[in-house]
Amino acid sequence: MFSFDKRVEELSLKALETAKKEFETIDEITEYNQKKMLRAFIDNHVSESMFTESTGYGYNDRGREVIDLVFSQAVGAEDAIVRHNFTCGTHTLTVALFGVLRPGDTMLSVTGRPYDTIQPVIGISKDGGDMGSLKDYGVKYDEVSLTADGRVDYEAIEKRLAQGDVKMVYIQRSRGYSLRPSLSVAEIKKIVDITKKTSSAMVMVDNCYGEFVEKLEPTDVGADLMAGSLIKNPGGGIAKTGGYIAGKKEYVEKCAYRLTTPGLGREVGATLGHSRELFMGIFSAPHVVGEALKTAAFTSALFTLMGFDPTPEVGESRHDIIQAVRLRNSENLIAFCQGIQKGSPVDSFVTPEPWEMPGYDSEVIMAAGAFTLGSSIELSADAPLREPFAVWLQGGLNFHSAKVAVMYAAENVMKLLDKEGK
Repeated sequence: MFSFDKRVEELSLKALETAKKEFETIDEITEYNQKKMLRAFIDNHVSESMFTESTGYGYNDRGREVIDLVFSQAVGAEDAIVRHNFTCGTHTLTVALFGVLRPGDTMLSVTGRPYDTIQPVIGISKDGGDMGSLKDYGVKYDEVSLTADGRVDYEAIEKRLAQGDVKMVYIQRSRGYSLRPSLSVAEIKKIVDITKKTSSAMVMVDNCYGEFVEKLEPTDVGADLMAGSLIKNPGGGIAKTGGYIAGKKEYVEKCAYRLTTPGLGREVGATLGHSRELFMGIFSAPHVVGEALKTAAFTSALFTLMGFDPTPEVGESRHDIIQAVRLRNSENLIAFCQGIQKGSPVDSFVTPEPWEMPGYDSEVIMAAGAFTLGSSIELSADAPLREPFAVWLQGGLNFHSAKVAVMYAAENVMKLLDKEGK
């Protein structure tokens, strides 16, 4: 069916054995979260009638109303809005930021500089210009850098909050395209506790890539607001588009007014037949996240055996679905990504090549054979061709097919090692 170099097959078997304990932990968390999701569906009486299409204003769309209840219960929040018309994660985060921040307020990022795409929203990107950023509207920005080893600097956060002018503490949970550790819910709770003890600021979490990786979500431990994309973890590989905002009722309501218009908020918005896939997506999400985590754990184990340096390492606790592997040179990065593409269900015949991608200071190579364009819960890998020559892999709708793609990546890299005589 699939033929690999014998060495890759042998190393893959060893990798599975190495990751066995981690797989057991993932299965336990997955079962807990799947039961939690099922409980939310049952408690809120989800029915076939809620999947019907609404048009125009979308008044009294019961499906739209109930999916908010289901999701908020599943993530331990007072309220939520789950909508197909959030265009991406950045848009969802932007609605949340503009929903609660006002001119003169200060936003404090406590996990260093936020991910590239959110910087123009804040008004701190190199591009500059009058684009309607938070800065354009008089919202101030400050940040607390991470420590030298990429950890949260709790002491510095407390000192900054003591100045008394911060309205929002902003947390980016995921490592994104860096090698710093992603944040655990326990670490987020510590930031929440410091914030509430020291100030009157609210806490918002960019939860992208982190949903259902642990048994608790940031809103379970006191975060006032969190947001994410439905073509990442919480859409389960089924939602074609969309996002969610969840948290304290007062803040979610303000975000709903920003999404539509003051006075109408969540009362309008036709679902246009998307309700079924949104319900199916969030129901499947805990299981699919488990499959993505197994893919990450297997990749970490396999490339460790091949002599490379992955992060997280085998057995290290995981707080998002992203797996990074330092591959030492650009040739290995290209070979890895081309192997992932070869084992993808869509566009497997395509050969990705590096290109000058806008916003990056070096060439970037990307591999993705996804049913939904840009879906990060489906298997993908990408890497800028520069130091530290790391590739970032995420997703995998099911482990068994994702494993094939990772083995192709390993085989491609092994061929290069053979040429080097290593």
